Amino acid sequence: MKIIMIYPEFPDTFWSFKHALKFVKKRAASPPLGLLTVATMLPDTWQLRLIDLNVTTLSASDLRWADYVFISAMIVQRESVKDILSRCQQAGVKTVAGGPLFTMEADHFPEVDILVLNEAELTLPKFVTDLENGTPQKVYSATEYPDIHQTPIPLWKLADLRHYDTVSIQFSRGCPFNCDFCNVTALLGHVPRTKTAGQIVAELNSLYAVGWRNNVFFVDDNFIGNKKLLKSEILPALIEWRKGKTGFAFSTEASINLADDPELLTLMRKAGFTTVFIGIESPNEESLAECSKTQNRGRNLMESVKRIQRAGLQVEGGFIVGFDHDSPSIFQQQIEFIQKSGIVLAMVGLLQAPRGTSLYQRMKAEGRLTDEMTGDNADGSTNIIPKMGLELLREGYRSVVTYLYEPKQYYERTITFLKEYRSPEIKIHFEAQYILALGRSIYRLGIRGTERFHYWKLFFWTLFHRPRLFPLAITLAIMGFHFRKVAAFPSP
Repeated sequence: MKIIMIYPEFPDTFWSFKHALKFVKKRAASPPLGLLTVATMLPDTWQLRLIDLNVTTLSASDLRWADYVFISAMIVQRESVKDILSRCQQAGVKTVAGGPLFTMEADHFPEVDILVLNEAELTLPKFVTDLENGTPQKVYSATEYPDIHQTPIPLWKLADLRHYDTVSIQFSRGCPFNCDFCNVTALLGHVPRTKTAGQIVAELNSLYAVGWRNNVFFVDDNFIGNKKLLKSEILPALIEWRKGKTGFAFSTEASINLADDPELLTLMRKAGFTTVFIGIESPNEESLAECSKTQNRGRNLMESVKRIQRAGLQVEGGFIVGFDHDSPSIFQQQIEFIQKSGIVLAMVGLLQAPRGTSLYQRMKAEGRLTDEMTGDNADGSTNIIPKMGLELLREGYRSVVTYLYEPKQYYERTITFLKEYRSPEIKIHFEAQYILALGRSIYRLGIRGTERFHYWKLFFWTLFHRPRLFPLAITLAIMGFHFRKVAAFPSP
């Protein structure tokens, strides 16, 4: 059996980092973890190829070679998926599709030959058996959640890791919270299912063996969903594993209650974590109540962010405008919170309602749903009819994003963060590309860029006040260039 595994292209979004990656000569942020994991679960006798459309192209000869095309995608990749499916139909190649997009919107893709939905540990084995017997069904799905103790190590050799800035691994699936706009629990459940410390160490060893020394992102939707296991087994194992090693800066996603656990913060820092993405959503208490963001309520969000920064973790923040309880004043409130908190990488988006969420059901019952959501947090779109009015909401959203990523505000926020941030405890893996990236930043931002005054101010402020953070300061300057490109896109 000859299989081409295709990962669709991402549009130019907040998380694509396309413009920043050019400084370090990388083509994409990270390889497709889902497809690489599925690849390990397929028979050894099958011939496999990976085509990540974020780093390469799909040729007609590729399609002629294949017996089947496997596709995995998220909602934001929908447009690229449609193009792939069209090409496969024209070439007469059968398609097998899975992942969040198809699990949530299976009825939108009648042209797919076989749908392998939900989590592959449950649905893939039956599909493989049927396919080898020549009796594949149209749909494979499951209502249970698998034990991920048996999930195999991804087949890294399928991907050319030289093209990527970060590699993803996964510790847990599921989230204990119930934010009404989030489809994580609809897909993966409320009870976090975890891998063992041995599994995580084995995955890291496999990356080390293929020569990887750079960033690793734990893709858990809430890394701290099982604090007890983290503190007793996982983080101590990571601390032990990284002794004598360079590189491997870890990042992840977590809830704001991380700030309440000094022991956990200390262990994460010692284990090599440098960055955490947190869904802060809104400084408006009523809006937090509206979306059932219970973990964010009744606390000083600003102080929680500062506490995490001072512990040695950079906070990247998710923010939302467009809740029913948002008034036009929310835009200035968001700006003030983000600037004062020193959250340099602030992802601000309009409220969207994914299928399977309680928000989707509520909006449907109220007759307030429009088209399907894009899944893009940076395109100024929403599939909800907002109470404040769509034009006012979009105008306010654009004003927030434009203000936050204008050079003056962005560089000021960067210095605010660097004043708070505790230097990480990792040994940087040196690559010549980093020196070249510094040179490119000096030329593109410090000489040619309209932000050159602010660039040089950050450059020398960091050298004199926080020299150990100089590489991070330059990285943030480069990321700011990407965000300004994304923020300049017109509203739909």
